[in-house]
Amino acid sequence: MSRRCELSGKGPMSGNNVSHAVNKTRRRFLPNLCNVTLHSDVLSRDVKARVSAHALRSVDHCGGLDVFLKKAKKEKLSLSMQRLRREILKTEATAS
Repeated sequence: MSRRCELSGKGPMSGNNVSHAVNKTRRRFLPNLCNVTLHSDVLSRDVKARVSAHALRSVDHCGGLDVFLKKAKKEKLSLSMQRLRREILKTEATAS
């Protein structure tokens, strides 16, 4: 399982540990990933996802998973979230 957020595409970054003597050793900065269940109002079902805490706040700020997925760029989403996005757009198109 890769350490990548399914909604924002955030992944590991690399950098240096710097000691008091200014010795530098390489390290990885991992994203704060949480296993969450998000509710889709359009599809009226729950979706499990591995999401960063930052993306979780963005979903709340936008007003829900459906609105967030409609605004999100397709390249940043995981394959499962791209499928969910298509399903939401298709359901909304047939409803109206």
